[in-house]
Parts: sequence; structure tokens; C-alpha cells
Amino acid sequence: MRRTVPVREYLAALAAELELRDDHIRRWSVDTLYVGGGTPSRLGADGVAELLDLLRGRFTLDEAAEITIEANPEDVTIPAVRHWRTAGVTRLSIGAQSFEDGVLAWMHRTHTAAQITSAVEAARAGGIANFSLDLIFALPEALERNWRDDLQSALALDPPHVSLYGLTVEPATPLHRWRERGMVHEAPDERYEAEFVRAHDLLVAAGYEHYEVSNYARPGWRSRHNASYWRRVPYLGLGPSAHSFDGTRRRWNLAAYAGWERAVSGGRDPLAGEEVLTGEDHRMEECYLGLRTDAGIALTDDIAARVQLWIDAGWAWRDGARLKLTAAGWLRLDALSVDLTHTSSCC
Repeated sequence: MRRTVPVREYLAALAAELELRDDHIRRWSVDTLYVGGGTPSRLGADGVAELLDLLRGRFTLDEAAEITIEANPEDVTIPAVRHWRTAGVTRLSIGAQSFEDGVLAWMHRTHTAAQITSAVEAARAGGIANFSLDLIFALPEALERNWRDDLQSALALDPPHVSLYGLTVEPATPLHRWRERGMVHEAPDERYEAEFVRAHDLLVAAGYEHYEVSNYARPGWRSRHNASYWRRVPYLGLGPSAHSFDGTRRRWNLAAYAGWERAVSGGRDPLAGEEVLTGEDHRMEECYLGLRTDAGIALTDDIAARVQLWIDAGWAWRDGARLKLTAAGWLRLDALSVDLTHTSSCC
């Protein structure tokens, strides 16, 4: 983590990338805006305001747009929230991760459990009632983390939205090196499933809608931005590692900040790669993305026999003319979607 955030340098580079895409962007009317990746709350209240002003100068932002920023709990203070709200922010995604200080220290998080509560109080007091808490499950058993207690601590704060993510080990990370050295062990599949199902049961019983594999919301508080991805709405990504999709082509930027900054500052497209989706790609994505939400997919005659096996196993259920996965089915999402798209004309 950088000790000093290069706010001016970052905003200048972002302006340079916007300039490169100017002709394309000015045709966009934006309904949702998500400022994330690297925790933009570290830009400070003024930096976030300048960022939003910069974006407004390049495309049309709908008057009722959902504008979300990711925030570390320690950055969420009443003055900051009020400043963000004045700048147009309507929603916060607060990276809580856990309510156990020992777990937070193991993750190298710079906040404490008490600061999560303070952040929620500050969000409400500062005028942003729409926020999400992010939690991570399936941590190494050696941490002795009490997952149920973490969930209960989150519920006690009554957040409108909760996002849950299972711990994954990414290459070239400290966690990957620790695993290779035998210093930590990933949660076995049985515990991963048990913690996922426990969260589902507790949150649904508390009145939350489990509307996507990783996301829960009080009625009326679903993330519009998240839902756009799952409906395959075109989107534009700016900054290091950002992805964009125009309905046919998907592209992604250079991942390293230094490489991205050098490219855009030199007037070069920071493109790292791209792919053009075929008709088969579209079909598979529509099937996969439909199954990962509570909207499900159309239950057609050609898949009825195949998915009956899922229903009998407790992985799916029929809702009129729609097929929807259960929590147990979502745990098998990848395998089920591949099975369906390879054996039928799903979606």
C-alpha cells in the first residue's frame, strides 16, 4: 500500500484517458457510476469530488444516477460523507471484511472492528443511507474465525446491502506464497459450503433478498450497478486493469498503475487485451449470468429433462416458466452452467 496517495497524478492520468476516449464517451448517458478498485476513498473528500466533476465533464450523468464509491471504514467520517454526498455520491461500499480484529490484522487491513461500526454511523449521520458491507468467508481454519458471530455483528448494524466473498488465493500474492510454503491452508470445500449456506440462511431469515450469488439486499436496496453487469448492459471502465464492454467486444486496460499512467500520459491507449464475443459466447454468458441471479433462465422444453436432475438434487427450482438455482445450486454454478450450455440450446 502506498504511504502517500498520488491524487494529482492519478486525476491527471484519468483525464488523459478520458481525452483518448472523448468521441465515444460523449454519446453515453450514464445511469450508474461505480468508483472502485484500490479503494478510492483514499483520494480524500476533495479528490473524490474532483474525480466526479471530471467525469461529469465528459459524459451525461442521469439526474437519478446511482453513484457508488468503495471506502475503507477508517476513511468514512461524517465530514467526508457530507462532502461525498454534496459531490453527488449516493451509495457507499464499505470494505468491512470481518468484525474480528485478529482476522483484520492477518488480512493487513488498517481498520479495526470498532471502526466499521463508526463508519456505518458516520454514513447515516452524513446523509448516505444506501451502503453495503463487504465480508469475506472461508478463511484459513487456523485463524479460528467465528463466521456466525461476524454475520450477527453485521446484522446488528442493519445494513441495506451485504456482499459476501469466499477467500480465493491469487497467484503472486503473499497468501499464495504462504500456501506454497505450507504456512496456511485454504478452507476445505465442505467448510466453504457450510459457511455459504449459513450466511444464506441467516440473512434470508433476517429479511434480505439473496438476489445474486454474492449479494443480499433489503427489499428496494439492490445495487443497480451490479445488476447492470448481470444483464450484460454495455459499460465503460477507466483506470488500471479496468474492463469495458460495448455489447460485442470486451477490452481491458494494463493492470499495473505505472504502465497505465505512462501509456495515457503519452497519449497511447492503455489496452492490455480484448476479445470479440461470438454468438456462442453470448449464449453461454447469458446462461451463466442468468443462473447466477434470482431472475434465473427461461425453462424451455429442451432443457427440462436435464434440469430435473438439478431439481431432484435440491440445486434448482421451478418458478413458473423460469428455472432458478437454490443456494446449494449457486455453489455449483460453474459446473451447472457448463453442463447446460454444452448439452442444450440454453438461453
